[in-house]
Amino acid sequence: MTTRRNFLKKAMMGTALVSVGGVLPGFSAKSYDRIVGANDRIRVGAAGVNARGFALANNFCKQHNCEVTYVCDVDKRAIEKSIASIEKITGDAPIPERDIRKMIEAKDIDAVMIATPDHWHAYAALMAMQAGKDVYLEKPCSYCPEEGEILVKAADKYKRVVAMGTQRRSWPNVIEGINEIKNGVIGNPYFGKAWYTNNRPSIGIEPVTAVPEWLDWDLWQGPAPRVGYKSNFLHYNWHWFWHWGTSESANNGTHMIDLLRWGMGVDYPTKVNSYGGRYRYKDDWETPDTQVINLEFGNDKSMVWEGRSCNGRTIEGSTVGAMFYGDKGSLVITGSNGYIIYDLDNKKIKQVYSQVEIDARNQIDPAKELDGFHIRNFLDGILKGEKLNADILTGHKSTLLMQLGNISHRVGHSLEIDSENGHIIGTPDTDKYWTREYQKGWEVKL
Repeated sequence: MTTRRNFLKKAMMGTALVSVGGVLPGFSAKSYDRIVGANDRIRVGAAGVNARGFALANNFCKQHNCEVTYVCDVDKRAIEKSIASIEKITGDAPIPERDIRKMIEAKDIDAVMIATPDHWHAYAALMAMQAGKDVYLEKPCSYCPEEGEILVKAADKYKRVVAMGTQRRSWPNVIEGINEIKNGVIGNPYFGKAWYTNNRPSIGIEPVTAVPEWLDWDLWQGPAPRVGYKSNFLHYNWHWFWHWGTSESANNGTHMIDLLRWGMGVDYPTKVNSYGGRYRYKDDWETPDTQVINLEFGNDKSMVWEGRSCNGRTIEGSTVGAMFYGDKGSLVITGSNGYIIYDLDNKKIKQVYSQVEIDARNQIDPAKELDGFHIRNFLDGILKGEKLNADILTGHKSTLLMQLGNISHRVGHSLEIDSENGHIIGTPDTDKYWTREYQKGWEVKL
């Protein structure tokens, strides 16, 4: 490491953070104006670098005018691995930090990349905005609908650039395919189907046990109320526990439902229902491994998401995809950077191929080269004021569709929705799922 970075590391480790009324705990009330680094370089702090965040941090540091200055994780092994990888790419090692609250306080970062578990997303993003940092936030943008609305308000209040990681919004051929729909190639796209399939194994049944020495379990839980540690919680299986995760629907469904919402030109639904369950195995997994979410948009359009976490049979020959059905034909976008158009007689009339191989089931880095387009869009949004392909409002609307489906599943009935704002109408039993219970002192609020 450079002398400067060793100095900063020691200074950061020795800084005591204070709790100030009106802002998040462990975060100073001072909001720093962004000062872009030398030669207009964006200095990024990467939070959550074990898996997906590891790949994203590597991608960020390869971008022109970008430097990953810090890496942060509660798993010390992940920090060491990420530092070694970035140093190999750039020749310069980022500063390690265990506590994201301390990293965000650093004056030598301009933006924060957040790839933590879902229950940390809104808390970390809000804290970063309060510190005057721009934010690249992995999907889903929030754990619950209220958090998403808070982030939309915060981005406006603090005037920050906030992008969500629905990367297909920046893939060239996907953009072309969506434009084909908007230009009328299939007529009126009145129905859409999105899906995700996989062959995920059982996570077993595990007892509460001792926390491993490489993990800060208290900090990992962050805003969530405290529970004991189980070995089948980490690192990926937290997705399947309602305490932290948002099910396969928000995990992978957000990507494809976002494409449907984009291509069909809709925002908030009028009715939502969901059914499914944990069918494949009997283990600690809580969220559905099989789920169907139906969304109606007035009397004009509807869409459905089908998730099968434990049966990998493909649809349209793809593990993941979005199909648009119109009155003149159909268009499918699968997991690749390409699309196919069919007429009403099922005849293929156009196919655009992807030049990049993509593995939609890869949990870490399914489309590295293409994701660079999305990262570049975020960086240019900061440096040049370029319009974001997936700003926080866009991200919130798509995330909300999956969250509403999960709420319907958990309460066991259909939901009537206000099409003006996405709020649930007249069902008090859903109120507790619109927000969440927080660990005392860790509430997400403006």
